Amino acid sequence: MADKEKNNYVSKDKLGKNFTHKKQIVKNNEVKDNKEMKEKNTSSKDIILSIKNASYRYSDAEENDYALRNVSFDFESGKIYAIRGRSGTGKTTLLSLISGLERCTEGEIIFDGKSLKDRNLDKYRNSDIGIVFQSYNLLPFMTASENIILSMDANGLKLKNKKEKAIELMEKVGLKETYADRKVLRLSGGEQQRVAIARSLSYNPKMIIADEPTGNLDKQTETEILEIFEKLAHEEKKCVIIVTHSQNVCDAVDVIYDLKKVAK
Repeated sequence: MADKEKNNYVSKDKLGKNFTHKKQIVKNNEVKDNKEMKEKNTSSKDIILSIKNASYRYSDAEENDYALRNVSFDFESGKIYAIRGRSGTGKTTLLSLISGLERCTEGEIIFDGKSLKDRNLDKYRNSDIGIVFQSYNLLPFMTASENIILSMDANGLKLKNKKEKAIELMEKVGLKETYADRKVLRLSGGEQQRVAIARSLSYNPKMIIADEPTGNLDKQTETEILEIFEKLAHEEKKCVIIVTHSQNVCDAVDVIYDLKKVAK
């Protein structure tokens, strides 16, 4: 039945720079049949985030008018993912559910073995996950380091020298110490996004969620930002999830999940 159809996904496994493009398209009525296949391909000990039959309907929507319907995705530590889909497929809604800003109408989301229903969501957002936005969401009247330190303060992080830590994080994302005291408005788009990524790392989260993080950047800068995300996933073993329309991003990630519009 149409109202029970599941969003399809396409999985692309990447092996270094040369990768095979192997598609898995799973429809709603195939989920149970594919359970064994998914268990063989994914080690449960590496799964940091699991979305299980998640659906979302806005409170003022009609009974069968879902923004998302029966979405089931798994995300592993040490991998970088892309979630893509046309407008209206629920990408922003899914991101809101993953980040705990909205709760599933049906189904559940499990992070690190515990359902978000049973978590303190403020602590979850301030400790376990880092969020990077397309528009950077930095405070323009502050310097680069002050924006990062503000995140540490919000998290309650106790360090003797927070500015020193902020500079260390900036250098990790390719910004020299000389940028630390520069006001955000004096930075380019790519530099601002690097600061935003450094800010998201200020409390060492296990997962990074990025909403169109390269949408305002030129292709060369986009590639440089993607290299940062790849290092975070492959070298620091973080789970990185990017919502994107960019083919360049999709070419760089380990796994692609395709969202399809829910049939009414």
